Amino acid sequence: MLLPAMLGLAAFATLIIYLELEVFKVSFKSASIMFSLLGFVISMLLVFRTNTAYERWWEGRKLWGSLVNSSRNLAIKLNAFLPEKSEHKAFFAEYIPFYAFVLKEHLRGNKVTKLNSSFAHQPNYVALLIAQRLKKVQEEKLITGEQLIVLNQEFTNFTDVCGACERIRKTPIPYSYSLFLKKFIFVYIISMPFGFVNEAGYGIVPVMVFVFYVLASLELIAEEIEDPFGSDANDLPLDEIAETIDVNVNELLT
Repeated sequence: MLLPAMLGLAAFATLIIYLELEVFKVSFKSASIMFSLLGFVISMLLVFRTNTAYERWWEGRKLWGSLVNSSRNLAIKLNAFLPEKSEHKAFFAEYIPFYAFVLKEHLRGNKVTKLNSSFAHQPNYVALLIAQRLKKVQEEKLITGEQLIVLNQEFTNFTDVCGACERIRKTPIPYSYSLFLKKFIFVYIISMPFGFVNEAGYGIVPVMVFVFYVLASLELIAEEIEDPFGSDANDLPLDEIAETIDVNVNELLT
């Protein structure tokens, strides 16, 4: 992804240095102090940018870890509370993992065609089905009111996780900040041949390309992980997490 830009920068720097040294025979005063200060500023901005993006990624991971635990706990308690041959176990074995699957697709902007519902918010619809079944189980006196409260404590976390994930997804890092950082990096890089031509000559070309690679890579990584619910290589492994929930819940309820 960065290779064309790196090659272009190398050609640009080589041309600028050639014109300075061979054609116009001009020289610029060393600007190493200025570039050191600018490099420090860029590094601070990139640290903030990367840390902010990583915090969003890590919070998303913790939320899905919480969903795994709540799904397991709900399945364990249902297995303990319901009669051994209860037909309701099959429903919960299907729909508890199904919630994780629907939430994963919802966060990726996809619709699950299996759900024949007019609900725009599909995770809410699945949560409603589970809540209705819990109520039915209690009305059939298969569980007590106290047991329903215990189950509800785990079940409530489903929508809490959903809301927190939506907050991360719908509140991106301000575009103006990201754009400013990209412009800053660009200006810093393309001005290096002017600032170091006297000290390094053509040797500044590989240095400039390497500095660009480091800075641009950090920015791209931060840009990729700030929305951790996609399907890119550096995003959260939501498919595997949802599969883990499915395996664990079915092991308990079937």
